[in-house]
Amino acid sequence: MKRFGITGWKNAGKTSVMERLVAEFVARGLRVSTLKHAHHTFEIDHEGRDTYRHRAAGAAEVLVSSGTRWALMSELRGDPEPALDELIAKMTLVDLVLIEGWKTSPHPKLEVWRAETGHPLIAPGDETIQAVATDTSLDLKIPVLDLNDTQALADFVQSEVRI
Repeated sequence: MKRFGITGWKNAGKTSVMERLVAEFVARGLRVSTLKHAHHTFEIDHEGRDTYRHRAAGAAEVLVSSGTRWALMSELRGDPEPALDELIAKMTLVDLVLIEGWKTSPHPKLEVWRAETGHPLIAPGDETIQAVATDTSLDLKIPVLDLNDTQALADFVQSEVRI
C-alpha cells in the first residue's frame, strides 16, 4: 500500500491536515485509511462496557462488531509496541495510508509547522521529510507549502506516492 506521513510537534495542526487530506482524497475517488500514533495510554473503550470488561478480564484481543462498523482492540500486556510495518500489514488494502506521528520511522513525510508553537523545524535534520506545510515564510531546500491550501497539499502527497 502507498503510505505517506504527516508529522510535526504537538499543536502544529497535524490532525486538521490529516482530516482535510482524507476528505480531499476521498473526494478524488481514493480509498484512504489512517494510522495515528499516541505517546500515551489511550482508551477507545469505556469502563463498564462489555468489551472493556472482556479486556479487563485479560483477553489479548477483543473484537466488537455491528452493522455499522467493527473494531479490534489488542492489548500488549507488556509486549513491545508493534512496528509501523506490522500495523500496516494488519490493515485492509486501500489506495493510500496516511500516517500521523511516527516521527522516526523511515517513510516519507510532510512536516506541519507553525512558528507560534515555539518548536524547531524537524525537516533540516530529517531526510524523510519531503516538504513543510506552514503558515509562515521559510527558506528551505525542500518545498514549502501553504498549510491552508488543502488541494496543494493533496497534490504534493499524490505526486510523491504516485497514485
